[in-house]
Amino acid sequence: MMEDSNSELEKFRKQWREEVTARSKGVKPTHDTRPEYSFLSNRTRSNAAQAAEILSPPSASSISKGGEKETANDFETEGYYDINDRDESRRLGTNTVGIHSSNNKAQEPISALQHYETAVERESQGNLGDSLSHYRKAYRLDERVDQIYKNKHFPPSSFASKPANINPSNAPVTVPNPAHHSLDGPPALNISQLIASFSSASIEGSPPPIDQTPPLPCPISFAPLEILIEILLRLAVLDIGSFASLPLVSKRLAYLVATEDRIWKRVCLGTEFGLGAMHYTYSCTLSGSPTPSDDDLESHLLEDSSGLNLDPDTETDTTRTTFNPPLPSSFPLSTTYPTYAQMFRTRPRLRFNGCYISTVNYVRPGASSPTQISWNTPVHIVTYYRYLRFFRDGSCVSLLTTSEPVDVVHYLAKEHMHDHHTSGSTLATAVMKSALPGRWHLSGPNNPPLPKATTTNNNNNTSKNTLANQGTEPEGDVHIETEGVDAKYMYKMHLSLKSGSQRQEATKNNKLVWKGFWSYNRLTDDWAEFGLRNDKAFWWSRVRSYGMGC
Repeated sequence: MMEDSNSELEKFRKQWREEVTARSKGVKPTHDTRPEYSFLSNRTRSNAAQAAEILSPPSASSISKGGEKETANDFETEGYYDINDRDESRRLGTNTVGIHSSNNKAQEPISALQHYETAVERESQGNLGDSLSHYRKAYRLDERVDQIYKNKHFPPSSFASKPANINPSNAPVTVPNPAHHSLDGPPALNISQLIASFSSASIEGSPPPIDQTPPLPCPISFAPLEILIEILLRLAVLDIGSFASLPLVSKRLAYLVATEDRIWKRVCLGTEFGLGAMHYTYSCTLSGSPTPSDDDLESHLLEDSSGLNLDPDTETDTTRTTFNPPLPSSFPLSTTYPTYAQMFRTRPRLRFNGCYISTVNYVRPGASSPTQISWNTPVHIVTYYRYLRFFRDGSCVSLLTTSEPVDVVHYLAKEHMHDHHTSGSTLATAVMKSALPGRWHLSGPNNPPLPKATTTNNNNNTSKNTLANQGTEPEGDVHIETEGVDAKYMYKMHLSLKSGSQRQEATKNNKLVWKGFWSYNRLTDDWAEFGLRNDKAFWWSRVRSYGMGC
């Protein structure tokens, strides 16, 4: 037995020497130099193979080959839009059987390009700490990884080159002007003319699945116009997103979606998605219960230009009005909103099928360890999040935490706001232990005029009430009151609805910009303003588990 082991060991040494000699000369060995030696266990072989893979650095060829296999869909930036449930793949009864993302080790970045793409994704989500770590790893593996990333995701072929000037100004007179030739076909139509050309189009059914077979029936193509409009109206009330996607189906449906103002009026003034669900005065208390008929003084302490009234004695009867749902006559068409479709898109309104997230990053200097000698001082990148979710009854939830959106948004609900969250709890709902209940209202067209700015002279010193403006409050401001960290405190937020982009096709009113943040002490009747140096605007993110909102 000893002799067999020695012979196998000598054979292995001989083959190993041949392989080393061949590699040193740059010649690839003609035979497999990895023997199947039986005196090593399978575990030892697997450990040796893993160690070889870890110790061997990735070559440039392997990185380029790996980059060719990757696709843009594998590293698509997720952001915070359409946030799915992290544990959805673990639920019973689902059609797809997947592996949880935290257990999928195959997705860990290995090459420089993968680290760079992961860093870009983390940066778009606001996680600058992880992003910086992946950037460093990527440049350590390949110093030209940014060019590889640019060539993969932004190749030169994706940019349309400017056409050459076919009729330059310095051309001789003998050169014919091609602009006079009608070789380019009829002139292009604008959007209104293009939609008007679809008026006589019909809804065509799908082609037959097999040649020489009768086509499948399409009952909706024979439906009368009144029934077709009723179907579209019910679809718009159930899911406005699906209704807006109908123009992709056929030209006839595109014409009806663009021109049928009765449907847009129902959606715009309805309580499902439109202005009928907006509150223009506080309609509940801070805890979420309905406001009593005789509104107490505290519920209307904050009704002036910026939502603040430092003197309770100055409260007027106009600030004690109860909420009345807006009637259709409250939102007439005007030059600003010529159609109900335009009004639905551009008029300020809050959304209930998602939440508003503010990602805050700032840098602060750290302290060196007293037991180590270092030449520089560490720098910390601090990241935290603010969450706001609005409900149809006029209440809301505010949360300040360091937990990422995927761990928070699915539990941002009233039923998870209670005092039974213990410190150090590992439950998923433990992120709601510091959530604050509150209420909200919008500034609308029916708001009363604001008190004019007052000026007082004390010892020849002029001071103005900076919390009051002249005229009427602009439409689209959001006033939020929440409970404080203690029962004696109350927080007041003043935000403004804005659009994240000025492009015409971009989503409107999906951004909440800070205007002010205050704390009110009920015992001493004092106001204190919070600084907003590091705080960023809130961005709306749709959450599918919310449905239409509650």
